[in-house]
Amino acid sequence: MAAPRQAAGTGGKKNKGTRGGRPEPQAAGDQGRRAGGPAQTRQAQRPTQAQRARERKVAAAAAPPAEPGIKIAPLWFQLVTWALSIAGLGVSTYLTITHYDSSIPLACSDTGTINCALVTHSAESMVFGVFPVAVLGLAFYVFMAAATSPWAWRLKFPALTWIRVASVVVGIGFVLYLVYTELFTLDAICLWCTSVHVLTFLLFVLIVGGAAAGYGFRERQDY
Repeated sequence: MAAPRQAAGTGGKKNKGTRGGRPEPQAAGDQGRRAGGPAQTRQAQRPTQAQRARERKVAAAAAPPAEPGIKIAPLWFQLVTWALSIAGLGVSTYLTITHYDSSIPLACSDTGTINCALVTHSAESMVFGVFPVAVLGLAFYVFMAAATSPWAWRLKFPALTWIRVASVVVGIGFVLYLVYTELFTLDAICLWCTSVHVLTFLLFVLIVGGAAAGYGFRERQDY
């Protein structure tokens, strides 16, 4: 008797992944990868916070250090030094005019200890017998009026700061010499000259103090 034929559609080949009609067991790793999917793979590939911090440190170490900027003086400092320089320029201009034009009287006493005429027309009022002290004072304050203007203070030019400091140091030294001459050589005081001396002293204190504070110089960087 002939063997019965197999039903149509149920050939000798078994379905893949089945064994006798039952699903074949699959590895746990395959199930985990399928369950997690690409989202878990991308999350595993993302750098951790510690890795990102290390990368930033490496990039910062490789980058060249930024050049420090110039420390600009505050606005009040700029305006005060400029006002003092302009005041000194005005007084120096007046003393220069009266030195060369004797028809313009000095608004000052000419007798006793306060004697502006004696001081401004004495032999000591000429440096080396050639340069009038009033003209030197005028030249000094022309420069200071330009060097202490707000525009000059904002220049990123440290050499100008050194020139300012050197100028007021020389200026205060010359003032001390003139005060000594008035008190111990001429025995007379010129009030207009004294006003210039006071202005020069105030400029000296401010500009040297500003230089000590770093105004006009490159800012220091702490590493």
